Amino acid sequence: MKILAIADRPPTKSIIETIRQNEIDLVCTLGDLTHFDLYELEHITHIPKIGVYGNHDSGNYFEPLGIINLHLRVFEFKGIKFGGFEGCVRYKDTPHAIMYTQEEAQKMLESFKCVDVFITHAPPYGVNDEPEELSHQGFKALRKYINRCHPKYLLHGHTYPQNPIKELNQTQIIYVHQDMIVELDF
Repeated sequence: MKILAIADRPPTKSIIETIRQNEIDLVCTLGDLTHFDLYELEHITHIPKIGVYGNHDSGNYFEPLGIINLHLRVFEFKGIKFGGFEGCVRYKDTPHAIMYTQEEAQKMLESFKCVDVFITHAPPYGVNDEPEELSHQGFKALRKYINRCHPKYLLHGHTYPQNPIKELNQTQIIYVHQDMIVELDF
């Protein structure tokens, strides 16, 4: 399955052209984007579009663009189950950012169903994050989720790792920045 994944920065070229030229099966957004960054998705109706919001998102552009909000939801496509978690670790007190404490994330994810592909804005704790910097710290609950459910893939954005970790407990970790074509092998 070929996925066009987009996170944190506008795509480098036309989304419509990328989908057409690469025979993309599904579009996945991982947050910190705007309606303007993704406006072409409004015209993409022949393939699914799924996503999670990031901490800098408005939280209101999915519906007009036809993107399925995957935060704490499961979406099945071609027999593959996708699940997701939005936002990042709370590093400041503001009602306008999508952020959760480690404890809130743990409560939300402790009974979340196991999926094949997990999409998230922030990474798991200790994986492509900066644990000492609260704003780029990963979620401990995501690490527990991986250990409990062993999804085949986890895609994330949010951070800027120099040497990205690519596997955790048999889960392939895919760091996405800007746009990336990802091939999932099932």
